[in-house]
Amino acid sequence: MSSPQSGGNASLKGPMLMVAAMGGFAIEDAFIKTLSASVPPGEVGLALGLGGALAFWIAMRRKGERFLDPRAIRGAALVRNVMEMCAAMCMITAVALVPLSVVSSILQAMPLAVTLGAAVVLKEAVGWRRWTAILVGFAGVLLILRPGTQGFDARALIPLAAVFFLSARDIATRKVDPSLTSMQLSAWGFFAVVPGGILLLFIRGETLVMPTALQALLMALTVAFGMAAYVMLVMSTRLGDIASTTPFRYARLVFAMMIGVIVFGERPDALTLIGSGVIVAAGLYTLMREIRLNRKPVPTTETATLP
Repeated sequence: MSSPQSGGNASLKGPMLMVAAMGGFAIEDAFIKTLSASVPPGEVGLALGLGGALAFWIAMRRKGERFLDPRAIRGAALVRNVMEMCAAMCMITAVALVPLSVVSSILQAMPLAVTLGAAVVLKEAVGWRRWTAILVGFAGVLLILRPGTQGFDARALIPLAAVFFLSARDIATRKVDPSLTSMQLSAWGFFAVVPGGILLLFIRGETLVMPTALQALLMALTVAFGMAAYVMLVMSTRLGDIASTTPFRYARLVFAMMIGVIVFGERPDALTLIGSGVIVAAGLYTLMREIRLNRKPVPTTETATLP
């Protein structure tokens, strides 16, 4: 029989792994931002997609699972892959061009967008309290964007587009053939970043460059931190219950702001901080409301570029 202390340690593992995962994704973003200053963002996406897909392919081979499965490229799975590709393009571009603090703040609206999408697309019941929380959360996004004012930066719409595509991806995931494994979906999720990288190169009119030894190392670290964070995210959801682990997703915002300030010299202004707080509060309220109603919150997963 396990002791109370061992039970307490087990209950802490989920939240601790979630915090570690969010830290890993924030560091991955920092590597992407650093690389994008000297390497085309599309090339960074190519490296990330190929590295992640290769790692998952190797893991699938060891488990006897197939990567080239026709079920992964039809129906809802195909929609999921296309949304993953579009989300990756937006996220890589956003991280390259927009302050990390702004990108991460807007990204926190994703759970609210997923709840909204589940109500509209999947016809799931959403009461007036959660509708209010969704409206309040997106009011927080407007505080950060500040449309129609001198402080408005159109590039900040890029992470908002990423929120849309990420939410669409997670909603499509709900309709994917249940016989497809999580490993297969993850592998295709990373592989979808590859055409996204190619499209970014085309759209921005850039070509591949031969990376230096340092740039190659940073690319490898980007893949390594992204994969490690992804694995810890999955482990946290398996070890901990939703109520104790999901709120710690917002730790990513703290890590991103710290990295932005310390590494990149960012200085988030008062409206950005207030907007971030509003988004987080609305997201937490929505989560707690789902749990109080004994409903499983609509799951959200990190994008392959973050994540």
